Amino acid sequence: MYHCLYCKLICLMHVKKTRKDTSTAEIYLQACKLVGVVPVSYFLRNLGTSTMNLNHHGLGPPGGKALAIALVVSLTDMHITNLELADNYLLAEGARYLLEMLKANFTIQHLVSLYEMVFRQLFVRSLKCGKRSQSSRGPNTFASNYRVKELDLSHNQFCGRGGEHLGQMLANNEALEVLDLSWNHLRMKGAVAFCAGLKVNVTLKHLDLSWNGFGNEGALALGEALKFNNTLVYLDLNNNRITNEGVGMLCKGLEANDTLRALMLAYNSLTVEGALALVTVVKNTPKTALEEINISNVLVNENFVQLLDLTCQEHPSLEVQYAGVGGFIAKKPPKRLDPMKVIQDYLDERKLRLWDFFRKIDKDGTMRVPVADFRKAVQQSNIPLDRYQIEELIQRLDRERTGMVDYRWAFIIRTNCQSGETIMGV
Repeated sequence: MYHCLYCKLICLMHVKKTRKDTSTAEIYLQACKLVGVVPVSYFLRNLGTSTMNLNHHGLGPPGGKALAIALVVSLTDMHITNLELADNYLLAEGARYLLEMLKANFTIQHLVSLYEMVFRQLFVRSLKCGKRSQSSRGPNTFASNYRVKELDLSHNQFCGRGGEHLGQMLANNEALEVLDLSWNHLRMKGAVAFCAGLKVNVTLKHLDLSWNGFGNEGALALGEALKFNNTLVYLDLNNNRITNEGVGMLCKGLEANDTLRALMLAYNSLTVEGALALVTVVKNTPKTALEEINISNVLVNENFVQLLDLTCQEHPSLEVQYAGVGGFIAKKPPKRLDPMKVIQDYLDERKLRLWDFFRKIDKDGTMRVPVADFRKAVQQSNIPLDRYQIEELIQRLDRERTGMVDYRWAFIIRTNCQSGETIMGV
């Protein structure tokens, strides 16, 4: 009797118009019966709320279809402005039904493709279909006439075909700024197709592609995209099976890019060779905007530290997170003084207190400051510390790797330095 979702919507809309007493719950139950799924009781119990959290309910494509029908037919008398659908195994089919729902408030003349449904609908500012959805920002009602600016499609098992659709979405998008595609399967052809869309995109700023298995093929495609993309500022490629070879391909794109500021590459198959390539491209690219590189699981060597130190002289805002020094050392490194002792000697010569030094950084008096602020303050001071000593000090003051320097540890370290002991631990 029903050949497509659109036909079902037409039928149920007719029921709604002819029966004014038909409730949203009744429409949802009818939709579930039509597609043959068990209704989600949580949805029925929370119809009056502005946020509908259906994370981890195992909807699958049929459940997504039933939900889409209810949301379209009951749109005028529902209060839902924020819909969360994390970890529901929606796949491309389920996503299509939900995106049809977003478009169906207008007069539909034909079924449109996935990328059209995402980026040409005008009802929501932030669509959440992923496991790590963030709170919506700003007005977020179905009738607010905002285009989609933030899209979370993580944990939805998009594969090669999904990458093709997503690439088309990006190529035709005129508004999207934040896209989370983490924990999908955009490998090989999917990665290449997606990057083709990224190459011509003109709005995206924040892109999370972590846990997608891009590999070196994906890194090559991303490198090509970065040569032409001039809007992306944050790129997360953590856990993507990228090797030193892939980083070399990615660096080809970084040489031509002047907008990317943060590049996350932790937990890939990188060694000090890949780390050296990343710092080298920053050093040799005057117009680069890179300020943060995360290779936090990579052990580097003394050659890397020296290169990074030289690079930071030309690019003082650059911050590279690495695991530590443990790779091959070409020659014995010079002996360095304990950084805390260097600071203390510097202050003693000027009759200053350690407390005064930290209070200049910690305006709020919490005894904790962000690592980036601490690093910048030390670099801009006249204290004779090289980058290696600064990083060693940060590791000792941020023992739990929280990204915050707790300078209460500094007073403990100073006391031990004065007594002739050394605390080196992290």
